[in-house]
Amino acid sequence: MASPAFSCLLLLVSIFALAESGSVGLNWGRVANDLPPPAKVVELLKSQGITLVKLYDTYDGALTALAGSGISVVVALPNEQLSSAASAQSFTDSWVQSNISKYYPSTKIVAIAVGNEVFVDPNNTTDFLVPAMNNVHASLVKYNLSDISVSSPIALSALQTSYPTSSGSFKSDLVEPVIKPMLEFLRKTGSYLMVNVYPFFAYTANSDQISLDYALLKQNPGVVDSGNGLKYNSLFDAQVDAVYAAMSALQYNDLKLVVTETGWPSKGDANEVGAGTQNAAAYNGNLVRRALTGTGTPLRPNNTVDVYLFALFNENQKTGPTSERNYGLFYPDEQKVYSIPLTLEQLASDPNNASKAQVPTAPVGQTWCVANGKAGAKKLQAALDYACGKGGADCQPIQQGSACYNPNTLEAHASYAFNSYYQKNARGAGTCNFGGAAFVVTQVPEYGECDFPTGY
Repeated sequence: MASPAFSCLLLLVSIFALAESGSVGLNWGRVANDLPPPAKVVELLKSQGITLVKLYDTYDGALTALAGSGISVVVALPNEQLSSAASAQSFTDSWVQSNISKYYPSTKIVAIAVGNEVFVDPNNTTDFLVPAMNNVHASLVKYNLSDISVSSPIALSALQTSYPTSSGSFKSDLVEPVIKPMLEFLRKTGSYLMVNVYPFFAYTANSDQISLDYALLKQNPGVVDSGNGLKYNSLFDAQVDAVYAAMSALQYNDLKLVVTETGWPSKGDANEVGAGTQNAAAYNGNLVRRALTGTGTPLRPNNTVDVYLFALFNENQKTGPTSERNYGLFYPDEQKVYSIPLTLEQLASDPNNASKAQVPTAPVGQTWCVANGKAGAKKLQAALDYACGKGGADCQPIQQGSACYNPNTLEAHASYAFNSYYQKNARGAGTCNFGGAAFVVTQVPEYGECDFPTGY
């Protein structure tokens, strides 16, 4: 006789399956020097129940390791090859033979991303995009591989207007040269539009106007679109529907959309408002729940949205702000940055887990001291001077040119100094106060790329 818990699991799986579920995949980036070998990565993917993965190239190690795994793979033709791909089908013939035919069908390649966010490529590759897509498709047909879809991921910056959602439109200088020809290609070949959607960027730039709960897909009052009267309960849905609105404005409302990148960083610089482990877990966890339960958007309620989370690993060689190196669900040692459900079965066994995503906790009894930003600059500066002077805190790492100088803000430097003083004094009572300029926390503070001391 089945246990009540098992019966409940089966019931929930059945309920979720009644609606067509969306799919959840992961982006496997490799801009790092400390990642596990491809065979270990595939083992990790399989252990987590992941059946969809997206690559940024056609790396032999990855495609070989994925052979026979049953994992569906999206590969990419990089931006730097667009010019060659556009100029001659002989190039794409050779490329398809070397990078697709060589692995298919043992490796389950389902789509090719021709370029990535081409419209913002500083090398001006936009004019090559559609000719390259046409040539890649023609080569696939030539070698009896026409079941493999061809598309190209676009960034939301391709939109001229995205708010209110119903006014979504593509940039006028892109419409005739590339957007309409690309959408026509997708329609003709039965493909779909790839879109990279990051509510984090919109939130961190406008945190005074956008609710964090709205950005993290948590419960919130919602936002009513002034143009069509539809109510939006998440920034993600609003951004996706802005793209749908832009497609409809050009009479391509029959095309499907797949979100090929989305995510939230678990760590960021001081000015990257909202970056953090709890928020990353909430966003990705709630988004997985949304996708797997077959939820459509207000504008397209019957269209499930497939998503590829960015990213599988933290990548330590990515340039730019700290957030760029901290989008991973896993550390390079394969430990989870935070725990969220990734499959329908995981979600059904704990239906509330997505909104209560678990974050690894600090060792029992471990605490840190951080600055109280509400104390004001004068009080923080005085306390910082004391901590680094008579207090004996180790402030060398926050001097200009030293490892922990960035983020270069008074609050960040004060936090580092206060914590150094606190740890040096064995976390004694009263050693994290500084006249109200500091307080104790139980999760390790996030400080750019520099680790907080945990004891002396």
